[in-house]
Parts: sequence; C-alpha cells; structure tokens
Amino acid sequence: MNPILLTDYYKVHHWRMYPQGTTMIYSNLTARKSRMKGVDSIVFFGLQHFVHKYLQGKFQTDFFDRKWEDVEEEYKFAINTSTEHIKALHELGYLPIQIKAVPEGTRVPIRVPCMTIRNTKSEFYWLTNYLETLLSCQMWQPITSATIAAEYWKILSKYAKETTGSDDGVQWQGHDFSMRGMSSVESGILSGMGHLTSFTGTDCIPAIYALRKSYKGEGLIGGSVPATEHSVMCMGTKDDEVGTFSKLLDLYPTGILSVVSDTWDLWKVLTEYLPALKEKILGRDGKLVIRPDSGDPVDIICGLTENQYVIDRDDQIHPSESIRKGVVELLWDTFGGTVNKQGYKVLDSHIGAIYGDSITLERAEQICERLKAKGFASTNVVLGVGSFTYQYNTRDTFGFAVKATYGECWESPCNGLRCYENEDIFNDTGLDIDMCTDGCVRAQPVGREIWKDPITDDGTKKSLKGLIRVERNVLGDLVAFDQQTWEQEGKGMLETVYLDGKIVKEYSLEEIRKHIKSEL
Repeated sequence: MNPILLTDYYKVHHWRMYPQGTTMIYSNLTARKSRMKGVDSIVFFGLQHFVHKYLQGKFQTDFFDRKWEDVEEEYKFAINTSTEHIKALHELGYLPIQIKAVPEGTRVPIRVPCMTIRNTKSEFYWLTNYLETLLSCQMWQPITSATIAAEYWKILSKYAKETTGSDDGVQWQGHDFSMRGMSSVESGILSGMGHLTSFTGTDCIPAIYALRKSYKGEGLIGGSVPATEHSVMCMGTKDDEVGTFSKLLDLYPTGILSVVSDTWDLWKVLTEYLPALKEKILGRDGKLVIRPDSGDPVDIICGLTENQYVIDRDDQIHPSESIRKGVVELLWDTFGGTVNKQGYKVLDSHIGAIYGDSITLERAEQICERLKAKGFASTNVVLGVGSFTYQYNTRDTFGFAVKATYGECWESPCNGLRCYENEDIFNDTGLDIDMCTDGCVRAQPVGREIWKDPITDDGTKKSLKGLIRVERNVLGDLVAFDQQTWEQEGKGMLETVYLDGKIVKEYSLEEIRKHIKSEL
C-alpha cells in the first residue's frame, strides 16, 4: 500500500488546521506509564527496522518512485481533500525529517523520551505528526517485547547463577513460541525480533531474517531444534507411543530432539516409556528433551509442595506419586546426573525438559524458585515463551505516545498594527494578524513551547515542554530535561539516526544485545 495512506483519517486535515505561518513541529516518543508490576523502564528497540522498512523502503518504492497521477488517484479514492501538500512532498523526492534517538538496546525510564522527530523543511511542518500513526503502530510492539524478554532474562540469569554459578546457556533457556498466536505475520516479526535481543532460542523464522536485514545480523541470530507436534504422536497411535519415541531416536541419532509428551499420559511416558528406552537415550550423541504442554506449568515441571494436591477431571483427589514429584525429579530418578559445586542437581546431559504453554514472568520465577528449593538447578528446564506473553499487550502496556512539545511559527513584531520596513506599510485596515504575519518582511519564525496537561487526567498525560535533552545522571540513569535551547538540545543521548531520507546512524544486533546486558 502507498505509505502516505498509512495514517489515521483525522491526520489528513491537520496540515490546514495549524496556525498560518507554522514552519516546524517537534515531537517525541515516550513511554508514559507502566502497567507491568515491577517494570519501570523500557528497552528501546525497533526504530532501525522501522526506518529500513518504511521510511527508506515503502516510501521510496510505493510513493516517491511511482507516478504522481497514480499516487493521487489512490489518495483521492479514500480522502476527499486537497492534495497539493502531498504532491509537493512527492516532488521533493524524500522525507524531510530528522529523527534522534537513544542507542537501541538502551534502558529508558518511564516518562523519559526515547526519540524525537521534526521536519527539516518549513513547508512540511505537517509531516511530523502525520507520521505519528505509522510510527506508533510499528514501534510499541518491538519495544514492549524486547522489554519483556529482558525481564525473562533477568529471572533466568539470576537463578542460573545461583544454582550453577554461571548464566552460560541462558540465551537458549527462553524460547519464542509466540508467532502462531500473534495478530499478524508482521506483529510476529516485530515481537520476535524483540525476543531475540535477549535470547537466541526461537521458532519465529522470519524474525531472524528481519534482524539480518535491518540490524546487520551475522552469525548466531536465532535458532531451534527438531521437535514433534501432537499430530506426529497421534499418527504413531496411542498404543505404540513408545514405538514412536524409539523411531524418532533412530531418525535423529545426534543433536537435540524435542518430543511433545502429554498427547495422552505424560506420567506413563516418564515412568514407563523413557525407562524402557534408557540405554538408547543415553547412547545418543545428543539430548532428548521432554515437552509437556498442558496443566499448571509450575506443578507439572516441579511437582507439588508438601501441602498441595491435585483434583483430577473426575473431581477425585489424585494420589499419583508421579504428579507429586513432577517432570524434572522423575527424569532424575531414571537418568540421574551430577551435583554441581553449588550443590544443585543437574540432569544427565542426554535428557532435559521444556515447557511451552502459558508461561508468564511470574510462573518463570516460580518454576526457578521451586526447582531451587528441591535442590535442582534452574537450567534443567527450557521455557517456551508464547503469545500469552507477547500478544497480550497493547500500546497502553507502557503508555506509548507521540506528542508535540515544540513548534515554530512566523510572527510579526507589530502584532498586526503598523509595520515599517523598507518603506513597506502594513496597516490594520482589513488585515488580520495572520495575513500580516504572512506578508510582513520583518516577521520571523518564533519558537513556541507547547504541552498538554489535562485537568481530568491523573498526570500520566502531562507532557514535557519545548525542546528536549536526555542525559545520564550521576547514578547512570537517564533523565529528561525540557525547555532547552537548540544548543542544549543538540547534546546528550539523543543522536540523529535519520535525516532527510538517509540513515546516518545504525546499530548491529550484537551491539544491541551488549547494550541490554550491560544495563540489566
């Protein structure tokens, strides 16, 4: 689609609503409020992909490179208004805007702007906030998912260090299973890229390619392993599930193999089928990963605590010893392992577990804590992070908004009264202030600090004023300063990344991952 149409309807008339003589609109993207408990900052990520795909990609191929007659026809099909300003942009041949931002991967506190955007040519003052819809639509999800992924990393890294002495391998412990549950392929890619800023485990193949293209992704961007689904197990039949396991082990004699194991009876798999195949499993050059997929993930993986019990589907209290022990302990009973220097049990390297259904940050921490309490290293299990985590969010999860805080407009020093300059006289008869301003040779563009502060709001929507600078304080935290001069605005953490149709600053995936880890 022609990207000039990727906006809200109400945006198309704003170019004529600004005061006559407007020459600049300066806006920022800010996360204004966190609705995630304990998370008071966001990971800034996704701008470079947005610039590559839309500002340089679609705007060039689907707008500037096309005939004006075709562009105009599409525009007028949906929008019954003048196209002169759109035609002027088309003739210019590039987007006259400047985008400044903190480095991608930076932790930005709530209410501190992570980027600013303004027009660079006075006649395109309307373009800054015309792009708001597209910018907001494309940016909130990768930022939100990158932020959530970093929270998973913090949890898994903390427990890995406590129970193994290192967080080596944690990059594979959080695995993205979310794509099938996302609202679209594009949302799957945007979120999937965000996940891969902290982890390398993913089943979202297109996210890998998007990072390769937009972020110079090289080497290990992301990956997965051979894994079954329920249709495979069902076709093998319930009566010969152990035969299906055996066949799969023959089919994949080396490497990691993940097998969904709760198609019928998870506990029978763990206590009958795996013991029967023990020698075959231990004889492989690789790891068999058992994947339960239903039930309470904390209880399934870790077993029950002393005062817990399970009520089965017939409303009977279930006395099963297998349920009491849970997956990890049952695997230990069959395959054993080692006790590391920290005193925690680590399963034999030929066997492991993954749980990929209904995992949340809270459940991830509960699983790690319960395993630790039972004497098992948290790294004995991989957690599949799905769409419940990554799709169950909106722009309001962190209150993202693109708002203007500064503008410039031509103003006459005579305020519409008599003005003498080079013998030109503007009298006040029949002329309003705007007409005088528009024609007055003494008029100059004057900066206006603009802001919003709704009296009916709790303060969340109160914006900064004027030009903005973002700096680190003595504690290393980012803080925002408003009402800045242009000289002050030019300093600090906000660096120009896009200017007049060209990318002038880029980050690699490796750099972004390092930024994120350095600030956890």
